[in-house]
Amino acid sequence: MKWSEKTWQEILPVYNDITQMPFITELANGTLDIEKFKYYMQQDAHYLEYFARTLAVISAKAQSVDTMLDFIRFSEGAIVVERALHDSYFKQFNVGERVPMSPTCHHYVHYMQSTVYMQQVEVGMAAVLPCFWIYKKVGDYILQIQTKENNPYADWINTYGGEEFGQLVEKAITLCDEAADSCTEAQRKQMTAAFVDASRLEYLFWDSAYELEKWKR
Repeated sequence: MKWSEKTWQEILPVYNDITQMPFITELANGTLDIEKFKYYMQQDAHYLEYFARTLAVISAKAQSVDTMLDFIRFSEGAIVVERALHDSYFKQFNVGERVPMSPTCHHYVHYMQSTVYMQQVEVGMAAVLPCFWIYKKVGDYILQIQTKENNPYADWINTYGGEEFGQLVEKAITLCDEAADSCTEAQRKQMTAAFVDASRLEYLFWDSAYELEKWKR
């Protein structure tokens, strides 16, 4: 069994909890409060900036030129493709000012960065994989269960449930599996731990947006 297959089984309970979150179920049926979606998009804009920089660091640390080029493309996609989605929603919902980073977003991006900077590159690759893989799984799930026509969040759903994003995700999974094959068992366990931690943070990211999380002090 591939590293990715074993590791997905580790986080399956987290993924199942994500699909049952109010944020996801309401997003799917188009009833999610606009203010919660706007707050999510504002936090995601913060996240994507750090995510793109983190992918660029992985590219710089990659052992092979092919992997280096793949992560450069991932980094560019995070900025160009997903920022275009954000910009369209910001215009649609008249979002102007940049809100402060929420506690959960702050924790997630700094977890990502510290892992990529301080750990071996294979562990860093595993730490960013949930952002690809879970979003694809959630996008596919919503496409299967959505019932509302003219869903105001259709562009978001179609972006992450689409074939183009799916190809990118499959590439990211393959790269992690190839990296895991070159690692020791102890190193693979570190990769799995990073993947699990990041998956938990994916859950918390959506939950914090739904709760409009702010710093208490």
